[in-house]
Amino acid sequence: MQSVLRRLQLGSGIVLLTYLFLHLINHALAVWSLELAGRALQLALWLWRSVPGTFALYGAAALHFWLALHTIYTRRHWTLPGADWVRLWAGLSLPLLLIRHAVTTRLASTLYGFEPNYERVVITLLTSGTQGLQLALLAPGWVHGCLGLWFRLRHHPLAQRMKPALLTFAILLPLLSAVGFIQMMRTVETKRFTLPAPDPKLVAHQLALDAWRHDLVAVYLLMTISAFVAGQMRNRLERRSQQNNG
Repeated sequence: MQSVLRRLQLGSGIVLLTYLFLHLINHALAVWSLELAGRALQLALWLWRSVPGTFALYGAAALHFWLALHTIYTRRHWTLPGADWVRLWAGLSLPLLLIRHAVTTRLASTLYGFEPNYERVVITLLTSGTQGLQLALLAPGWVHGCLGLWFRLRHHPLAQRMKPALLTFAILLPLLSAVGFIQMMRTVETKRFTLPAPDPKLVAHQLALDAWRHDLVAVYLLMTISAFVAGQMRNRLERRSQQNNG
């Protein structure tokens, strides 16, 4: 059973890491031009909004989250190496990115017909003052995914030989993505006088979307904290039972 759970965790994690990889690549393309990044975005939207893409992305996210709750609940102790703490922190931050992204893009599109492109997204971020949050939210998921994949592959000789190249790639891609996103913001700001205001559909339903996001974040935090508390209570009961039997 543990072997099956590990394989499910690895498979769902690879899907989510692929999503983050393509997202970072899209941002990085803006170093060359906003139009190139926009074309890549349309391709990514086509991929993830297809029936197989939707099932793969949100199914992987739900499965990975359930497995994380299972791990939190069943963990016997919390004495972890530093790298595991970093991975845990980054992993618990990942759903915050997915919730925000799903609400402001997929849910807004499904419910209100908002079709995102980078100009509209950047304008929304600039007017709301959340452009820094957008940059910060990508990093934890990427760190968690890279560490998780490395923990699985580090015992292979080929992975050890490629370690310097893999580490360089893992660091440079998010940096290049951040540069591309900053370039997007500068491009939009320089020609902002010719751009439309934030999408009226998005503005009109912003309160409803904010409520969706806040409710989903609250549910996520409640489930995570509940799994930890329940696990600690179970551990305490088991220790008391062992002491009584002893």
